[in-house]
Amino acid sequence: MPRPSVREQLVDAAAECFHERGYNGTGIQDIARTAGVPKGSVYNHFASKEALAAEVMDRYAVSRKLEMLRDKAVAPVPRLRAHFEYLASDLKQFSFERGCMFGNFGAELSNHSDAMRGKVDSGLTLWTTAVTQVLEEARAAGALMTSLTPDQLGQFLVNAWEGAVLRAKVTRSRTPLDGFFVVFDSFVA
Repeated sequence: MPRPSVREQLVDAAAECFHERGYNGTGIQDIARTAGVPKGSVYNHFASKEALAAEVMDRYAVSRKLEMLRDKAVAPVPRLRAHFEYLASDLKQFSFERGCMFGNFGAELSNHSDAMRGKVDSGLTLWTTAVTQVLEEARAAGALMTSLTPDQLGQFLVNAWEGAVLRAKVTRSRTPLDGFFVVFDSFVA
């Protein structure tokens, strides 16, 4: 009888470890221990730690509650604000210590791994595109109070969010996120 795959356990465990300790602070043994499997199981499913991290980043990109941004039952501006509030509540759950894995991996690995830099960039692009689509709806509904295009504003909001999250991680407080929302509210009707 074939052994059951532990791939999902490994990806979940790696996501937990990487988010808590970073890429360089996490060893294969840490991931295996967290997953409750032998260390060799990691290499049965992934060619390297970097390959496992790439899978984690792919999943992290779609775990950002992007489906919230597609829910046309909610008006565009409240939908977008609810999305960022959801992300803020996720950060608060860990006392703002973890930050965003895009920012964490981007800062830690962008000069050392083209593959991981590409994964972070792809994830941020996917997210920015989703935010921009909501902003296009808001513009069509007359709910944007800025001359910026939805694309410009979408890029700004994602970049500003990442900066606010980094600052929240440093200060261990929501204050930088509150500042983000003050600026966000100035763009919308």
